[in-house]
Amino acid sequence: MKIDPIIAVHKLPESAQWYQDLFGWQKSHGGEEIHVLTGEEGSVMLCLHKWGEPQHPSLLDPSIRPGNGLILYIRTHKIFEIHENAQKLGLKIEQALSTNPNSQMKEFSLRDPDGYFLTVTEHHTYGD
Repeated sequence: MKIDPIIAVHKLPESAQWYQDLFGWQKSHGGEEIHVLTGEEGSVMLCLHKWGEPQHPSLLDPSIRPGNGLILYIRTHKIFEIHENAQKLGLKIEQALSTNPNSQMKEFSLRDPDGYFLTVTEHHTYGD
C-alpha cells in the first residue's frame, strides 16, 4: 500500500512551482485541475488539486482554512539543502532549524502559499 496525499490549492501552477523550487520535485502529471509531484526515484510526493472539484467533497469549499490539523511531515536526506533553498527563496520559516528533543533530528517548519504547515526533518525511521 502507498498513500498519495492530495491537498487543495488556489493557484495550481504557482503552488506546483513553489514545491518544485523548494524540494526539487518534478511535475510528472498534470492538467488544469491536478498536478502530481514526484521525487528523485519517481515516487509520488504530493498531489496538488485545484479547489472546487465536485468529485471530491473535501475539496469543494475554498473558503475554509486549509490544513487545519494537518502537518505535511517530510523526511529527507537533504534537509540542509532544502533549508538553504527556503532562505534563497525568501520564505518565512515558522520554526527555525533546530534539534527536535523527541527524535533528536534536525528539523524546521514553514507554510506553503495556501497556508499548509510543513515540517522538514532529517530522514529517520520510526522505532518500535
